[in-house]
Formats: sequence, structure tokens, C-alpha cells
Amino acid sequence: MEAKAIAKQVRIAPRKARIVIDLIRGKKVGEALAILRLTPKAASPVIEKVLKSAIANAEHNYEMEPNNLVIAKAFVDEGITLKRFRPRAMGRASRINKRTSHITIVVSEKKEG
Repeated sequence: MEAKAIAKQVRIAPRKARIVIDLIRGKKVGEALAILRLTPKAASPVIEKVLKSAIANAEHNYEMEPNNLVIAKAFVDEGITLKRFRPRAMGRASRINKRTSHITIVVSEKKEG
């Protein structure tokens, strides 16, 4: 049995979010939350929120025990890119891409023993 949570259109670059996601993939839920709290990256609070949502989904929708949960899958997909322009010298303009992410975390119950 698996429970998942998805955060879409998060205003953080996927490349930066993947660094944090790689730290918690495959870990127990309690350990992953501790890692996220102590990681000084901008993506950490957002990913922590998604993880807590996945835990709550598992507990409420599937009656899983929160202490036995393990992160089965965790990945970041690229969302839409907001295109902005910045004025440059001699009347030119250069494009700035403000990237967004879709963060997905899937938790499953680990059997004791």
C-alpha cells in the first residue's frame, strides 16, 4: 500500500530541489524529517511540507502506522517556466527563466522483521 502527496508549481528550480530530495530518498520518515529540518536549503521547508502531507494521507486514507513509513519514491519534475526580461546595455534585453517544480513523495509501510 502506498500513499503520495504532490506539490505543483512550487517556485523553486527543479535542479535545486533535487539536491534536497536525493538526501531523503529511501529513508524512514522520522529520519527524513530530521534531515530536512537541519538542511539549510530553500527547498527544505517545501519538501518537508509535502512529506508531512504524504504521512497524513497514509494515516488518514489508508490507516497506516506513521512510525513504520518509508519514503518509497521521491522525485522532482519540471513545471512551467515563467519568462521575464531584464534591461541590458545599449537598449537590449535578456531573458530570465523563473523555473517551477512539481514535487512528488510516495510513502509505503515497511514491515517489521
